[in-house]
Amino acid sequence: MKAVILLSGGLDSSTVLYQALADGCECYAISFDYQQRHKRELHSALAIAKTAGVVQNQIVTFDLRQWGGSALTDDTIDLPQKRSLEDMSQNIPVTYVPARNTIFLSFALAYAETIAAERVYIGINALDYSGYPDCRPDYIQAMQEVFRLGTKQGREGKTITIVAPLLHLKKTEIIQLGNKLGVPWELTWSCYAGGDIACGVCDACQLRLAAFVELGLKDPLAYR
Repeated sequence: MKAVILLSGGLDSSTVLYQALADGCECYAISFDYQQRHKRELHSALAIAKTAGVVQNQIVTFDLRQWGGSALTDDTIDLPQKRSLEDMSQNIPVTYVPARNTIFLSFALAYAETIAAERVYIGINALDYSGYPDCRPDYIQAMQEVFRLGTKQGREGKTITIVAPLLHLKKTEIIQLGNKLGVPWELTWSCYAGGDIACGVCDACQLRLAAFVELGLKDPLAYR
């Protein structure tokens, strides 16, 4: 069974790739250079794809800095730093990139239909403190209908299925799953800040670090 995996190189998407492999899928990874602040993640995506032995890893390039609207695509918007987990859960943060997952899934759908894949895997998580609107169950349900109605394959009764195995897992549970699957955490990247060493203070770093600490494990990634 062919599957397209949305692979950012982060903890979640890397776990999803390894889950797809465990599910017996022939994996085709797709990553995105959208001129994000943290383009360093693409190095991890390539390393993870190579280690996992994916059939092919595509990097799609486009520029969301043209209109910004997010701390990840607009340098005039400051990244949140050193926030408590409680603070992170209050509102949708400035790291939300407008319609990002819809854009990503559209590319993945086009790729999947072209290679006659049956599945698209995505590492979204509804329990994450960020609460992004495009990381929720009703969003996935709506996009699944788009997959059915918006493709030749779907209209012919062979709808490409969106698989979101981490949707209802806590970060600690994702790490536990990744450990079981053998995900090489040292190759992954979660930090939102630019640079070659993870900052340790942005929301993504803090969520990751807190989960490893809660499990009594050491994150093998180096931090500033």
